[in-house]
Amino acid sequence: MTEIIHGASGVRAAHASTDVSSIASPSEYVPDGIYLDLSQVLDRRVHLKCEGLNLAGSVKIKAAAEMVDSAERSGLLQPGGRIVESSSGSLGVALAMIAADRGYGFICVTDNRCNERNLRLMRVYGADVVVIDEPDPVEGLLGARIRHVADLCAREPDVLWLNQYANDSNWLAHYKTTGPSIAKAHPDAEMVFIGAGTTGTLTGCARYLKQVGHPAKIVAVDSVGSVTFGEPPGPRHIPGIGTGRRPEIVDESVIDEIIMVPEVDTIRMCRTMAGRGYLFGGSTGTVLAGMMHRISTERADMPVVAISPDLGERYLDSIYDDEWVKDRFDLGGGAGQITRRRPAVQAVDNQVGI
Repeated sequence: MTEIIHGASGVRAAHASTDVSSIASPSEYVPDGIYLDLSQVLDRRVHLKCEGLNLAGSVKIKAAAEMVDSAERSGLLQPGGRIVESSSGSLGVALAMIAADRGYGFICVTDNRCNERNLRLMRVYGADVVVIDEPDPVEGLLGARIRHVADLCAREPDVLWLNQYANDSNWLAHYKTTGPSIAKAHPDAEMVFIGAGTTGTLTGCARYLKQVGHPAKIVAVDSVGSVTFGEPPGPRHIPGIGTGRRPEIVDESVIDEIIMVPEVDTIRMCRTMAGRGYLFGGSTGTVLAGMMHRISTERADMPVVAISPDLGERYLDSIYDDEWVKDRFDLGGGAGQITRRRPAVQAVDNQVGI
């Protein structure tokens, strides 16, 4: 079921569903057809796909469940086993929830940018959380996290590293669900904007949409300072988008354009949307900032879809906290420089091997 929620300041009109369903596991509740019609807010024909309305609170529940399911099917993960993963927060929460439900041990290796609320959630679910403070000289905090995971696995070979950066189940989760949802709900969309973290959502959606011949241009939105698409590394404060090393699963052949967004623009967009009644996370703010920059010269009635990975409650102590922002950004300065370019590997329509 696809549900479009219309609204200007907040939700003005929501259509309640009479469907009744029961779930036997927290990972089973993944509503995949909820879109916010932001036309009156943004003065553009934009539908925002909300991925934070599940029990883990983010799009990461899809990849987490698919990776664990695959490990179980293959026999790599046995009853009572232990999992380790590097995560900036949201995937860690999803995996902690699933591990608690299925009786696995879980170790999350994160870093000091992880939101305090995500840290507390993982620990409430029973996860062991390791916070890395010292960045790798070349690959930053992410590289240091991955090195810690590799060292742990070498010391304790019974621990399974799911490795979201190279695990095909990460993008397959979105090839199976998120991509088909967009194709069905918005067959006329001319652009689809997707944030780039591990690139699981991006790669999975893009591969599906290209394979079925959907007309939309796929626009990847990344944070300035991220190296995923060959840009120079730089300091980043907002978790959940961007990387300090290129993920193995990224596929530029199914991407049409890349937008790089400074974090100051992310902050401004998040706070602007909050002023209209929508509390979004940092990744969503980045995607919306890049999207508005890109479509500013397009016709106003062009149908566009963007993906919102999570909501904003877990960012109240960071991007919505005045002191936190003041210590890191100059919101009184000029706008950041949002840039646009083509991918290094040009997209080839419908030439996708799965």
